[in-house]
Amino acid sequence: MSKIKKFALVSVAGSIVISWIYGAIFYYTATHPLSEKFNPVRVEITPGMTLNNISNLLKDRDLIGNSLSFQLLAYLQKKQGQIQAGEYELSPSMTPKDILGIVTSGKTILHAVTIPEGYRITEIAALLEERGLVNAEEFILQTQDKELIQSAGIPAISLEGYLFPETYHFSKHTSERKIIQSMLDTYHEKIKTYELSKRTPFVNLSFHEVVTLASLIEKETGVDEERKLISSVFHNRLKKNMRLQTDPTVIYAMINFDGNIRKKDLNIDSPYNTYKYRGLPPGPIASPGLKSIIAALEPSNSDYLYFVSRKDGSHQFSSNLMDHNHAVQKYQLRRVTRVKN
Repeated sequence: MSKIKKFALVSVAGSIVISWIYGAIFYYTATHPLSEKFNPVRVEITPGMTLNNISNLLKDRDLIGNSLSFQLLAYLQKKQGQIQAGEYELSPSMTPKDILGIVTSGKTILHAVTIPEGYRITEIAALLEERGLVNAEEFILQTQDKELIQSAGIPAISLEGYLFPETYHFSKHTSERKIIQSMLDTYHEKIKTYELSKRTPFVNLSFHEVVTLASLIEKETGVDEERKLISSVFHNRLKKNMRLQTDPTVIYAMINFDGNIRKKDLNIDSPYNTYKYRGLPPGPIASPGLKSIIAALEPSNSDYLYFVSRKDGSHQFSSNLMDHNHAVQKYQLRRVTRVKN
């Protein structure tokens, strides 16, 4: 055998041995964890990160031993383009194969966030931004998207009142639109479950008007026992073509509210100002909860036309202006008597 042939055989054999060695190393690193200790590590994969960025991040966080092996594993499993943005809880006790499976599964860390009843869109946006889940400005813009509003079957220029107050679980980097859609889906689910939209003929209102009325009730009281009484006042005033004269609508119409309503504010020229214009405002002023929606549909049977805060969370109801003025004098204008020591 010539020297050239011997050299070629040796080279081939050497290449095979080297390939086996690299293969064994790759197999070991792909199927064995970096450590046996379970130390949870929170990793955030942001949109736009490449496979190289991600593998280096995992290496830097001491979750994998070799970034190139992780990339090769992703290509061999044809998952190089399937890694999803979000937060993940990983551990060095996981194998690279398991880690790859998690970051391509979309099983991200979910953040619980509760949207309180009576929150406006601007308040919801601020709350979600504070939790690091949305850009508030983009969120508000999305709630004004005509296509989204029309697809939801809402006769309004925004989704105010239709982002259902509930506890949600969202992952970071979930789009603003997807979060909004989740809230809309919850709204439709609640309405469908309780068949609320079928009750509107009994109150002679469209369902949009019911949601609008429910938002006024929501902003006026947090006492469950009063919701239907508040509702009866509004229904009675609507029947008599009286102005609703409810402060929350004035606050909604104000650009900058400092916590006080002044006499001049009652003259703000806005269709939401129920001191100036009769009937319901053109749309909800906040997101009402289920109890307020039901109250709007099922008002108490009363002749009340007025109510005033007792300053303890409850209200005094009256059926005539004289009694109402006495209640205002008693609960709102009375002097505070100081006890001398």
